[in-house]
Formats: sequence, C-alpha cells, structure tokens
Amino acid sequence: MKAALAGRLILLPTPLVEEGGGNTLPEVTLGALRTLGHFVVENAKTARRVLKACGHPGPLQSIAMAVLDEHTREGDLPALLEPLRQGHDVGLMSEAGCPAVADPGARLVRLAHAEGIQVVPMPGPSALLLALMASGLEGQRFAFQGYLPVDAGARRSRIQQLEQRSRRERETQILIETPYRNEALWTALLETLQPGTLLCAAFDLTAAAETVRTAPVATWRNAPAPSFARRPSVFLFLA
Repeated sequence: MKAALAGRLILLPTPLVEEGGGNTLPEVTLGALRTLGHFVVENAKTARRVLKACGHPGPLQSIAMAVLDEHTREGDLPALLEPLRQGHDVGLMSEAGCPAVADPGARLVRLAHAEGIQVVPMPGPSALLLALMASGLEGQRFAFQGYLPVDAGARRSRIQQLEQRSRRERETQILIETPYRNEALWTALLETLQPGTLLCAAFDLTAAAETVRTAPVATWRNAPAPSFARRPSVFLFLA
C-alpha cells in the first residue's frame, strides 16, 4: 500500500568522473536534481561538489543531506525515509554512476518499496553498461559479478568457475575492483584465463583518458600491460 502523501525516492545517477561536471547527465536528470532539497548520499562532501557542478540553485550547505554508505546499520535505514514520509521528494545518489547498482543505496530502495513509497529511476551513465557496450562481447547474456575474493587462491578459483560458466552459457562476465587492486586482478585474469578467452579492459569511462580494448588473453600476455593503477576500471571476459 502506498504511504499517504509520501514523497518520491528519486534515483539520481552521477558523473563517473568529476571532469566535465554534469555534462554526461541528461537534462531530465539535471532538472530533477536541481529541484530537490533532500538527498541521501554516500559522501556529503563529494555529493555537494556534484550538486554544484550540476547547477543546483540552492545554498549547498543548507541542503538536507543524509549519509548511506557501507557502514550504515540496517537499524538506521528507516530514519532516512522520514523526509519522504513527510511528503518531501528525496534524491538518492551514489559516489559515481547509478545508485543502487553495486551500491549500498539498494537497501534503501528495498525499504522504500516495503513502505509503498514510489521509486523513480532517472537516466544517466552506468560504467557497467558503457563497458559492455564498447567491449564487443556478448550483450544478450551477461552477468555482473562485482568484486572477486582478495585472497589470491580464492580469486583464481573464482575466475576459473566464471570462465567455465561463460563458456557453458556463452555469457559475458563483468567484474570491478577497488582501483588500488586493479593490477592484482588484471594479473590474475591473465594468469588464469585460457589463451583464447576474450578479455576487455575499460577504464576512465567518459573521461578524456577513456580507454576500452578487447583482445584474446594470449594477445594481452604479449602486449605491454595497461596503466590503470588507481583508475576506475571495469573488466569483462567471454570464453
């Protein structure tokens, strides 16, 4: 049942990189963002920079901004919906890209549905879909696997499992990693995947330094290693 007179939870994608401000956001999303006075964000400081770059007209320090990150406890989530219960629309923003996708905001969206609050997704950049679009890999069957184990042995085992799944299902596997561990993941992929498996590295998407390249693992092994340490990256492969 829909909550009486409740506001809407507006899911607002944000730029993947600060370079260019809101240039990668469609006008409909920018227009919605500029009307809101309540936000739930991962980091208030960076969120205010995004609002400024996107032309939010209000005094940024006076905007109501609650934090929802990986450390937020389940018991603290209901309070984040209080402005909605009072009739205010609330914008949900991630640090970069689409909220609630590989993002703690999914928990708030789930709770909003449970309370009958309308959830409104707005268009904007998704690093996962941009990378898939540019990879040339299977775009009809794909799976986002998120982060792999940090332990080297467990990571290698997981890569092997995913390669078998990719071959069996003809399914592209999509991975991300904390930027400072990009090189460790890349090395593990080159050491573990079969030579004929197609592997794509996509990094700095929507930035001036954007790079996307797909090649067989055997080709990657004989080429200079990409320089993507500490750069936002997406990795994809198809066996």
